[in-house]
Amino acid sequence: MPEAKQSDSNQTTQNNAADVRSPLVTDMGTTTIAENVVAKLTGIAAREVPGVFGMGNAARRAFDTLTDRIPGSQTNVSGGVSVEKGEKQTAIDLTIVVEYGTSIVDVAEAIRRNVVRAVEQGTGLQVVEVNIDVTDVHLPEEDDTEDKPAKDSPELN
Repeated sequence: MPEAKQSDSNQTTQNNAADVRSPLVTDMGTTTIAENVVAKLTGIAAREVPGVFGMGNAARRAFDTLTDRIPGSQTNVSGGVSVEKGEKQTAIDLTIVVEYGTSIVDVAEAIRRNVVRAVEQGTGLQVVEVNIDVTDVHLPEEDDTEDKPAKDSPELN
């Protein structure tokens, strides 16, 4: 008996996905949007939220720091963003670092609102979910150690 319920719920989900109207599919033609477009819009929208220090895991942030120092390199705004996209809908996963002292719940809620607004307005895709993975908290002391020279290193005039 549970198998029948599961089949019914799967069919209902498929029917709901098919019923979604999209400005991307019209009588005049179809518009397709690449996943990297959704990822860039998502990255920009998430970074706009106060309390977000960075995006991606430690390795991603270290790589981005190095590439930012290369003259002429482009900033990677989609780091820490993973997208699954269909014809009419998309699901988004984010990896973030928050500032110490901010409410993770409030930051996550603001990210979801901003990302859904930016992606739906920018692409016409329906955002079905925004999953957020908070991997670290940035402490104010961490900025001080990065800006100061090491004790043993001589200062150059």
